[in-house]
Amino acid sequence: MSVPDQPEPRSGFAAGHLAANPLPPGIVGALGLGGYQLLVDVAGVGAGRLGPQAFLLVAPDPDPAVPDAGTQISLHSRRLREEAELAAFTQLAAQLGLMRLSGYRLGLERSGLRSKVAIVDPGSGAIALTIPDRHPGRLFGGGSNAGRLLARLRSLQTAGPPPGTQSPELLHQVLIALALRDESVSGAEAVELADRALEAVRRDPSLAAAAALEAAKEGS
Repeated sequence: MSVPDQPEPRSGFAAGHLAANPLPPGIVGALGLGGYQLLVDVAGVGAGRLGPQAFLLVAPDPDPAVPDAGTQISLHSRRLREEAELAAFTQLAAQLGLMRLSGYRLGLERSGLRSKVAIVDPGSGAIALTIPDRHPGRLFGGGSNAGRLLARLRSLQTAGPPPGTQSPELLHQVLIALALRDESVSGAEAVELADRALEAVRRDPSLAAAAALEAAKEGS
């Protein structure tokens, strides 16, 4: 599994990275994912959907040795059992992006057309959690399904404090991820809430991200 030796403390992915860098055409064609919908995009991590299928999209951490690795697909589910599962995929992608923004690294290992994702603690270099390439079906008990992976990921401590007003673009992505902790909030609604929360933080830099989001919700 490819994990850089010297991790950077912050994500270098601009907003909208996955929209500008979608899955490579070869993977899209082989998996029959043409026209998939991008539901969320935080720090180069997203969730996608096409009909009953759902999956994670992950841009590899920058690596000079592999400059054109391309966006990869993970936790691919061929058939969602219910709509609640889709919310778990969206929240999981947002949480992965939040962890990346705090300093965690995401190491990708190809498994055929898909990839496994290792969440790497930047302090110890240990793998804190691994996201499988495919979403488990009912026959396998769902031990690594999106909901359970989300719970395990949220139990991890962040590697560092969130970006402040000196990095407004990164802070905006943090606010999107935090907004998506509410499963009733869609990706588009999270962006709108983050926009308003960022303006609140700019007016009052002492305001914490969570408090800014609450203020944004009250004003909506």
